Amino acid sequence: MQLRLKKFNVTDFIAVRHLTSRHNKGFVSFITFIAIIGVTLGVASLDITLSILGGFEKTIKENVVSFTAHMQLFAFENDLLPNQERTIQKVIARYPEVLEMAPYLSREGMIRSKSDIDGILIKGVDPNNDISAAKHRLVEGVYDLEERESGVQQVILGKRLAEKLNVQLHDRVLMYALGGTSLSLSQTRIMQFEICGVYETGMADYDGSVIYINLRNAQRLFQVGKTVSGFDILVSNIDSVTALAQQIPEYLGYPYYARTMFQQYRNLFAWVDLQRIPVMIILALIIIVATVNIIGTLLMLILGKSREIGTLIAIGMVRKDIVRVFLKQGMLIGIVGTILGNLIALLLCWLELRYRFFPLPSGIYFMTHVPIDLSVINFLSVTVAALGMSFIASWIPSRLSAKMDPIKLIRFAS
Repeated sequence: MQLRLKKFNVTDFIAVRHLTSRHNKGFVSFITFIAIIGVTLGVASLDITLSILGGFEKTIKENVVSFTAHMQLFAFENDLLPNQERTIQKVIARYPEVLEMAPYLSREGMIRSKSDIDGILIKGVDPNNDISAAKHRLVEGVYDLEERESGVQQVILGKRLAEKLNVQLHDRVLMYALGGTSLSLSQTRIMQFEICGVYETGMADYDGSVIYINLRNAQRLFQVGKTVSGFDILVSNIDSVTALAQQIPEYLGYPYYARTMFQQYRNLFAWVDLQRIPVMIILALIIIVATVNIIGTLLMLILGKSREIGTLIAIGMVRKDIVRVFLKQGMLIGIVGTILGNLIALLLCWLELRYRFFPLPSGIYFMTHVPIDLSVINFLSVTVAALGMSFIASWIPSRLSAKMDPIKLIRFAS
């Protein structure tokens, strides 16, 4: 046991000593420094890219869920649905996977402030059963959509729309809607609302067009009685949403129809998946190129230390120990480069999360800044992959060093 420990310490000492500068001008020689930098940049690039891609996917899912939930249940041809309480009770009793089911009434209308007028989508929600962006994405004001017995009612609108209308909290706006299913201008209804809150999802189309009011106010505004347009549904397991979208309409019967967020926004999710695969391949190639540099580094070290290798073999060092020396050198390069790469990636990602250096046009990317998702799994996967390739890259020259003839090595070096 003691002999093995000594051998282990000797191989460690030689491995580190070979990597140090011959003239002690730095911690590592120039060629070793370049190899470490290559691994560092490859690991950092892959970490940052996976964090950004994960952030895009996570942010898009959160924004879509905040607007449409995991699934929407409505009627064919946008007909109105009666008996909302009974429908909710039936679905929740039959499907325990359904966590929340919120009724809503959605119709097009117009909103007018003192300085501007714009077309909008009016969404009436039940404040006691609401899972929309109005409740979870407020950036100003308070969530207060309770129906008033008399006087001005409350409204929550998007930040982009508020900027366009040049309105602030507690300002009053007029809302126009056509009554019932008629398009007659004679049935146009007008209600006055006070702005109690402003939300922001980062999705420009929604923040600039969708406003939220109390469900009863929306039903009065559109003169549709107690009917609703549909239901927003959240489920416990997102993987089951596709199956539930088929089962629930079959259980309720005509005219119910369901659509998942993946179906409604298939282009967004297809875009995220399309970006992930080629980017991962390209950056994986960067790490492969960086780890291949380890082979060149070790081969140059072997040539530079050929006399020392021949001397060690001549005085009785086992060839397996020679293999261990250069294997540990290569792994040391890989470990140092991987640690530095992870630290650089963590630092840059944290700086972006903290200071938001890179804004994005929300009209194109559905978010206002570069999203970051610091996933432990991504960092561990990159670390394992980098160290695995470092081991493979170190093994080849290590085996070559052990097969050299010590006499030829000493003669050649001298």
